Amino acid sequence: MPVDKTVDLSGRQLRWLPLHVCSFRELVKLYLSDNNLNHLPPELEQLQNLQILALDFNNFKALPLVVCTLKQLCILYLGNNKLCSLPLELRLLQNLRTLWIESNCLQCLPEVVCELSLLKTLHAGSNALRVLPAQLRCLQELRTIWLSGNLLSEFPPVLLDMPFLEVIDVDRNSIRFFPSLAHLPGLKLVIYDHNPCRNAPKVAKGVRRVGRWSEETPEPRERNTLLYRNRFCTAPRPLSLPPPRW
Repeated sequence: MPVDKTVDLSGRQLRWLPLHVCSFRELVKLYLSDNNLNHLPPELEQLQNLQILALDFNNFKALPLVVCTLKQLCILYLGNNKLCSLPLELRLLQNLRTLWIESNCLQCLPEVVCELSLLKTLHAGSNALRVLPAQLRCLQELRTIWLSGNLLSEFPPVLLDMPFLEVIDVDRNSIRFFPSLAHLPGLKLVIYDHNPCRNAPKVAKGVRRVGRWSEETPEPRERNTLLYRNRFCTAPRPLSLPPPRW
């Protein structure tokens, strides 16, 4: 058993998990990133003290159900795989605080994610998401949501009903118009760059915006037009002076 209760087998080109790792029943952290894994042994269920499991950068087409038996998991890394869905058994991970599912093949956010009641951070960027489920508002502990690089054509309406959100990232989508976010009292940062938007989202004082016109008012064209009128159209004309007499 490692003294620090951590096993890191990242980047070993593993095709299967060595079974002796499952004998370390007090293990807290297991890193299996950047391998060639596409399944896990049922013996993994013995690691009931595991809190962090990293399976990112592998070849999983489906999440092994044995992962859903690890009920003490707080952080689960599943990014950069080939996942098209998540199993309903994921709801058993009621201690999960952080879920990384970025860079997969998800066309919609699995509704089972909305049952992870203690979830605080959700990384779902670089998928093919077009909408978010209305049930997402049930995640009242959620503070940060990362949706960069998806196929959102409008700002997800459900996020407007989540006043506890602190960070919203919708960078690199296809959003053309942003509603006002000024009513979200917990919001601290909104990232909306690289969208074909016609406006910047209105936010409350002190909220940082990252994107086009982030330092301007939400209607930059109207503001610029007003400035032009004030400067050049309504400025007082200089008094005409009589020609000098010589």
